[in-house]
Amino acid sequence: MQKVYLDNASTTRIRPEVITHMAEVMAQEFGNPSSTHSFGRSAKVILETSRKKIASSIGAKSSEILFTSCGTESNNWVLRSVVKDLGVKRIVTSKIEHHAVLHTVLALQNEYDIVVEYVPLEVNGAVDYQGLKNILADEVQGKTLVSLMHVNNEIGTILDLDKVGTLCQNYNALFHSDTVQSVGKTELNLEELPVDFITASAHKFHGPKGVGLLYVKKNYVLQPLLFGGEQEKGWRAGTEAVHQIAGMAKALEMSYQELKKERSHIHELKIYLKEQLTEAFPEVIFNGEIFDGTYSDTTFYNLVNVMLPFSTDKTSMILFALDMKGIAVSRGSACQSGSVRPSHVLAEILSPEDLQKPSLRISLSHENTKEEIDALIMALKTMG
Repeated sequence: MQKVYLDNASTTRIRPEVITHMAEVMAQEFGNPSSTHSFGRSAKVILETSRKKIASSIGAKSSEILFTSCGTESNNWVLRSVVKDLGVKRIVTSKIEHHAVLHTVLALQNEYDIVVEYVPLEVNGAVDYQGLKNILADEVQGKTLVSLMHVNNEIGTILDLDKVGTLCQNYNALFHSDTVQSVGKTELNLEELPVDFITASAHKFHGPKGVGLLYVKKNYVLQPLLFGGEQEKGWRAGTEAVHQIAGMAKALEMSYQELKKERSHIHELKIYLKEQLTEAFPEVIFNGEIFDGTYSDTTFYNLVNVMLPFSTDKTSMILFALDMKGIAVSRGSACQSGSVRPSHVLAEILSPEDLQKPSLRISLSHENTKEEIDALIMALKTMG
């Protein structure tokens, strides 16, 4: 049976070069980077070289990059620290953020009685910038943090980081962006962008699982969530996973080296996918895009969220049926795949009736082909 993987927003296959590099590090550099002997110093060189490579890839200084276990930890760290230690009394976010942000914000609201406000959204799920400006113009006691993701992980809407960052500067607010879906897939220059904190995870850009990064602009100091050691400037205790970090640096470096070619290929696949879906199912709806006679291509280039014109009784079985045919797609975030509830993202932009219809998130990588798209369309045709 042909295996077709179209769930790259959940995770990506590790590049072979990254596996090779990690294996070399594990075989040759087993020292603890905190040790002062030659074995430790050698591991420390790998660690700091990786930090410099990552910083260079996204226009940051190496001192602004901290290593974590994943994007979820990075998001938790930022949100908790700004409330506990930087005097933030209000967090402005949206109802379509990843749960790593939404659940953390709600926990902080319960623990510290902070004010939480949600920005209004456009009909396609994009942030209403005027609505954000209106919220920021309403002064509150204490500092404000705006936390909005760069690329939505379910519908692919894109946030204008420069516009939001400038608004935050104008109203003296801090700005955090979950960039898990965009780091390694689009250019970022943090030296020029008015962003205070970003978070990312290596397994989203063809690196290993279990390692992520946090960018903290140089004028801020975060207090640790974990205690017990002086690693990561004393901000995050625990022996660094040198081979994982080296793999993340290699994956990010390669992602940006190949970005122009791979982005062009993926974008062509997305256009082909939408054409084939529309031809096979003329009543198809693309969630996250605005229909004006035709669907605008305004969502991120590797992601399509499609509502199929199938009966609602097929909703619960469609993923299983596709999986039985060897095709992997998803309904939304893998972090909530065990939930029977509809997507919280789609719940914000769809009517209750449409929310019951089967919607699929199809996310592409440079490894995908038109033949795999054809296999998906053929499988869907047998279910319609």
